[in-house]
Amino acid sequence: MTSGNISETEQAVLDEIERKDVDFLRLQFTDILGTVKNVSVPARQAEKAFSEGIYFDGSSIEGFVRIQESDMRLVPDPETFAVLPWRQKDDSAAARMICDVYDTSSGEPFEGDPRRVLKNALERAEEMGYTVNAAPEPEFFLFEEDDEGRATTKTADHGGYFDLAPKDLASDVRRDIIYGLEEMDFEIEASHHEVARGQHEINFEYDDALTTADNVATFRTVVRAIAAQHGQHATFMPKPIPKINGSGMHTHLSLFTEDGENAFHDDDDEFNLSDTARSFLAGVLEHAPAITAIANPTVNSYKRLVPGYEAPVYVAWSDRNRSALIRRPAARVPAASRIELRSPDPSCNPYLAIAVMIHAGLEGIERDLECPDPVRENIYEFDEAKREEYGIDTLPTNLGEAVDALEEDPVIYEALGEHVAPKFVEAKSQEFEEYLVDVSQWELDRYLETF
Repeated sequence: MTSGNISETEQAVLDEIERKDVDFLRLQFTDILGTVKNVSVPARQAEKAFSEGIYFDGSSIEGFVRIQESDMRLVPDPETFAVLPWRQKDDSAAARMICDVYDTSSGEPFEGDPRRVLKNALERAEEMGYTVNAAPEPEFFLFEEDDEGRATTKTADHGGYFDLAPKDLASDVRRDIIYGLEEMDFEIEASHHEVARGQHEINFEYDDALTTADNVATFRTVVRAIAAQHGQHATFMPKPIPKINGSGMHTHLSLFTEDGENAFHDDDDEFNLSDTARSFLAGVLEHAPAITAIANPTVNSYKRLVPGYEAPVYVAWSDRNRSALIRRPAARVPAASRIELRSPDPSCNPYLAIAVMIHAGLEGIERDLECPDPVRENIYEFDEAKREEYGIDTLPTNLGEAVDALEEDPVIYEALGEHVAPKFVEAKSQEFEEYLVDVSQWELDRYLETF
């Protein structure tokens, strides 16, 4: 039996709360910049949260609302209920649910909610007859903490790509992170030590795009929390150590039709890519500069997007090498046909990043854009003249250029919505201006005693 207006799914959550002795609920959402926020309520408030929502002050959240319109409402999504593995204590536990944000004045979904922005993109895809699957590959660094618990950039290992213990001394941390994620119903595909010292990657299975974005937000929280239990600091900062590889979040995308067929697959095509896939790919390439502002949203992101460290900076695609922005990975079965956008980094807001990728690709399909030929050579070895011959552009080289590209691209700007787009531009323009007037330690070391 369900209580009142509670759905069967919501009642199942209430039953689970009672069965697992959950005493507190974290109602989770993200701000425009991708920072995970939560309102903690006693578990006995769960039914009220489902039926009425939980009110909070939106004026205190980055980019949400002005002080005079601050009342917002969180409505939890029961499909996202999960017990937090690190909060289990004695016979009690804490759990989280991801929420949609509602505007209390209109009673409508809040257009400044990044999860709403992604839902808008998915509704556009649905109107065109598609569902969207996505799979990210987030990388992160594990660093030691100092005696006062502050993060350092000292790593606990000196492992390299796919190294095993004893070089990979953080393997125990990574193992416990995986156990924690699996307790929260993540399907982990693989994990390994990445190229740089202290760098790791954990891959989880693809899912629908909304679930995937939820999973990325959860993933970052779980990784940080479990690393902290080991006295380690996990960071998703793209380039915390100079002159070594930075952390990316390569994102795989595919569209499926209403009858469950992969719209990206074509047996008769040389690369097994359908016309739909090629037009989608062309749309992402065309809007890549503007996408970069969302997928690489920090000043530090552009320390990763430089030639020589395996990060893509050239706007092209390939079926073979990883020097291009987009790769067509090998697919064992038709359902696995997809494209991989290699530029995003794990500091991005996953809801906004996936949303603009989808809008760019759908725009390509609607306009029937022609996909350029793949580049099968190593673009890193091209000089400027050869890149020009091939018609290969480069991504923005800094956050300022990327924000300019976003403002000049009506498709991507409007994809963010009337609320998010100007707030995002304002925040990132300010961040870049602050960076420009700062004086770095490198400059002091280089010039202070020289001039």
